[in-house]
Amino acid sequence: MGCFPVLEKVPEQVVEFVRRQVELPEGTLPLYRAERTAKHHRGLVRKKVGVKYDQGEAREIAERSIRKEVSAKNRPADLINIALEGRGGLELPGFSTFGKMASKIRTEVNASIREGIHDWMSPVQRAGLPRLLEERESDGTTLFTRLKKPAKGPTWSHFRNLAKRLQWVDGLGDTSVWMESVATGKITDFAREADASEPRDYALVKQVALIAKARMRVRDDLATMFCKRVAMKIKKAVKELWGEIRLAEREIVEALIGNYCTALKNIDADGPSQEALQKAAAMTA
Repeated sequence: MGCFPVLEKVPEQVVEFVRRQVELPEGTLPLYRAERTAKHHRGLVRKKVGVKYDQGEAREIAERSIRKEVSAKNRPADLINIALEGRGGLELPGFSTFGKMASKIRTEVNASIREGIHDWMSPVQRAGLPRLLEERESDGTTLFTRLKKPAKGPTWSHFRNLAKRLQWVDGLGDTSVWMESVATGKITDFAREADASEPRDYALVKQVALIAKARMRVRDDLATMFCKRVAMKIKKAVKELWGEIRLAEREIVEALIGNYCTALKNIDADGPSQEALQKAAAMTA
């Protein structure tokens, strides 16, 4: 764990194992009679495992590690794991310390990102975003919900509708400029947070992230749908071509058999009949 847990939270399996190893009576609790004993014990453990106790330095290292990665990562769990990995032989602070630190740094960086997006957008563009939460479709859903709708089957009507949706999404603004300096993983996390929250809780960053992901998704869907349509056309064309080839081959075989029949009649009047040859041609085809 990298740090000493609260004794009351030590798992019972660990307590039982230690009891058996040192042959203590059943029911012995993991408690110290004096703080002096606890301090001495912790010093022996640190020496044994090779760690140093310096909470100030440990916090500085953790903060540097988080600030180095927070521009690309957004989930608190990821930031805490980064802080845990960069401890450098030091005893770790309590888990709650990392949680508060990650939350504080994340809030600072995300506020900076929000300000950057705000500055890139024009007043008209900023004013247009709230309308996506106010205007509703015929089924009562907001236009932001429309952004998250998946693509339908690869029909031409769906393809045309998807192309119209692309024009509509692009008309909302150039998110690639607004979020030019924001990492892709960060944008994905912002959009995921928006998916998990109520529309009224969409902050500016979440709104722009949803639009950015929608623009990427519609382009991907258009490309995928186009490839599927082309594949269907190719499959149909191959089937038709194969039928035409078989028909042409049958006509050639029938013509050859007819010529062969004529030649046989001229050579041997008692040779195979025309009807027999035609049946053979049909079987060959």
